[in-house]
Amino acid sequence: MKFLQNFKSIKNEINNYSKKTNLIVVTKNQDFSKITCLINEGHKDFGENRIQEAKRKWEFFFQNNSQVNLHFIGKLQSNKIKGIGNLFNFIHSLDNIKNAELLAEEEIRSSKKIKYFIQVNIANEPQKSGIKEEDLGNFIYLCKKNNLNIVGLMCIPPLIGDPILLFKRLKDLSTHYSLSRVS
Repeated sequence: MKFLQNFKSIKNEINNYSKKTNLIVVTKNQDFSKITCLINEGHKDFGENRIQEAKRKWEFFFQNNSQVNLHFIGKLQSNKIKGIGNLFNFIHSLDNIKNAELLAEEEIRSSKKIKYFIQVNIANEPQKSGIKEEDLGNFIYLCKKNNLNIVGLMCIPPLIGDPILLFKRLKDLSTHYSLSRVS
């Protein structure tokens, strides 16, 4: 299977670069038979950006398996938060206090702790979501006050330009706030 060869090649390349880097395979619009092949290869981290599709695809799987981490990587809509705790282990796009409060309630309902990445609008682009850098400390405080497990920061860099400086800035912010991960 070509996709499996490609996966192994990419995973080896990442492992050669850094043992600390975690590959999240995005399974949007993918058949579960392909996903099963990757799980059988020992891969544990998968990403979805559509909650309804994730439910259709993963809900049955999680009834009998817990060795896989499912990451939500898209824009989080407040009207779709209910039930999210039963599926996702990580959310990479926490970007407002309303959702933080709803997620805190969802964790209580589902009896499951989720790990969160706060989305930072690192380049101050008006068309993008995310917490402004100057508001980050207060937002982290409010999230922790709601007992959310903030593990890191994430950003979506601009399409134009070199993103390396922005990712370095994101890593510096993560270190400053004693967070262990970036996405």
